[in-house]
Amino acid sequence: MNRDEFLKAAQSGTVTVEFRKIDTNELRVMPCTLNRELSGNNVPEVLEQRPDSDHYAVWSIDKQAWRSFRVSTVETWYVS
Repeated sequence: MNRDEFLKAAQSGTVTVEFRKIDTNELRVMPCTLNRELSGNNVPEVLEQRPDSDHYAVWSIDKQAWRSFRVSTVETWYVS
């Protein structure tokens, strides 16, 4: 996973991340963003994410809430 590309894409718009949940190993397909305007302005500020972090917190479009995932569990991601 190219972390810099992921963060840039998530800050610009919506991306979909496919990752394995830690507790169940279930595949989660999550459309998400780090763009405040796309979060419906429900978020007072978007969290700053560091490229070298082992996990990311993102605004989940389908859950309308903050969700996080470990980078090591990501199978793929793409611009939505």
